[in-house]
Amino acid sequence: MKILVTGFEPFGEEVINPSLEAIKKLDNEIMGAEIIKLKLPTVFGKSIDILENALEKEKPDVVISIGQAGGRDKITVERVAINISDARIPDNKGNKPIDEIIFEDGENAYFSNLPIKKIVEEMKKENIPAAISNTAGTYVCNHIMYGLLYNIDKKYPKMKGGFIHIPYIPEQVIEKNAPSMSLENIVKGINIAIETILS
Repeated sequence: MKILVTGFEPFGEEVINPSLEAIKKLDNEIMGAEIIKLKLPTVFGKSIDILENALEKEKPDVVISIGQAGGRDKITVERVAINISDARIPDNKGNKPIDEIIFEDGENAYFSNLPIKKIVEEMKKENIPAAISNTAGTYVCNHIMYGLLYNIDKKYPKMKGGFIHIPYIPEQVIEKNAPSMSLENIVKGINIAIETILS
């Protein structure tokens, strides 16, 4: 069993991205499954290209993409990705798509095929604040979730995949009025998600 976990480089005004810091701290093996970690650029288009190359090379059984949702106070497991990119701020290469279709031959939306309710339930049992989210936004997080689920739909019907948003970590909110979660709890939450999928 092989699980690919992706995290993003920092973007906007941030010098750190907790999604990348969290995946670095995951063990290389969880419950007998090999954990492959992939850093993605916070760039429209290029992020999907890198993910597609990894899917082809690694042929993972499960893919979990992790991204930062500053302002959220829980780990949120995403239900759905939509076929649109609409950026509030430019990505790390200065791209700022407005109302752009991601894949012309894709569905309007794709749903995660991970056990999202069970993942949330198991996180809460371990005192990790968690919830289901019904919007991954329209920035690079939604872009990568859509790209992943599009590839699953078109090429990898047996693969499982989805997206999890995480809050800021404490050092990111020193100058902000925003909630945060310790990196330790974020890593614990991702581990719980992986264990839930495996069991």
